[in-house]
Amino acid sequence: MDHSQPVTPWALVTGASAGIGAEFCRQLAARGYSLVLVARRRERLEQLADELQRQHAIDCRVLPLDLARPDAARVIESALGEASIEVEFLINTAGYGVPGTLTEPDWQTQADCLNVMLNSVIELCWRLLPAMQRNHRGFIVNVASLAGLVPGSPRHTLYGATKAFLIRFSESLAMENLDTDVAVSALCPGFTHSEFHDVIGTRDSVSSMPAWMWMDADEVVRYGIESVTRQPPRVIAVPGRVNRFIAMLARKLPLSLSQSIAQRQSRRWRKRD
Repeated sequence: MDHSQPVTPWALVTGASAGIGAEFCRQLAARGYSLVLVARRRERLEQLADELQRQHAIDCRVLPLDLARPDAARVIESALGEASIEVEFLINTAGYGVPGTLTEPDWQTQADCLNVMLNSVIELCWRLLPAMQRNHRGFIVNVASLAGLVPGSPRHTLYGATKAFLIRFSESLAMENLDTDVAVSALCPGFTHSEFHDVIGTRDSVSSMPAWMWMDADEVVRYGIESVTRQPPRVIAVPGRVNRFIAMLARKLPLSLSQSIAQRQSRRWRKRD
C-alpha cells in the first residue's frame, strides 16, 4: 500500500504584493496551492506569505525581484530549481503604465516597462511551460486588460499596446497546447479597485468614473481562475457584463467611430502632467 503524501501543487504569482496579484495568491491558497510570491517589495510579500501560511497551512516562498531586470525570468527559474519546485499554476500579473507620450520619459523608463509587461511574461512562459507539458497539467493566466481589446488612445502609449500583444500571445500559446493538458488564458479586466491607479498617477481622474464601471479584485480573480480551469478554458476572459459589452462594441462599431470614442474617453482619466 502506498502511504506517500499527496504532492502539494505550486503556483507562482508575479506582482504578488498588492491588488489583483495579491488576490490571486489568496484565492489560490484557498484552493490548496503553495505559492511563490514575486514582486519588488519584500515587506509586503512577507506579510502576505505569513497571512496565507497561517490561514491555509500552505508553504509560501518569497522572491523579491524587479521584473525590469533583463535576467529576471532566469533568476526565478534558478530559484525554483534550487528549491525543487515545479510550477503548475503561473499567474503573470505584474504591470503598470508609464504616464505621458512615448517620447516624454527617457528610453530606459520605457524599456523597463517593456521588460515587466512583455519580456518577463514571455520568458517565464518559455521557461516554465516545459515542466507543465511533461506533467500533463498546467495553467497559465496572463493578466492583460480591456485596454487591449479596444482602440489605442493617446498617452500611456505602451499600455494598451502591450496588453493587446499579451492577448494575441495567449491565444497562440493556448492553441499550441491544445494537446498538452496545459490551459492558457488572457484575463482582461476593466477598471478594478486596486493600487494600480495610485501607482500611475490617475487616481483623482478615475475616481470620477461611475461606480458601475468598477469591479472588485476578488470578482476579477474568481472569474480568471474559473476561466482557465473550466472545460474548455476561456482563452480571452473578460470579467463583468459592462466590460464584455464594451469589448463587443469595439468589435462591432466602425473603426473610425470606436477610435473617436476611445480618444474622447481617454481624456477623462489619462494623466496629463
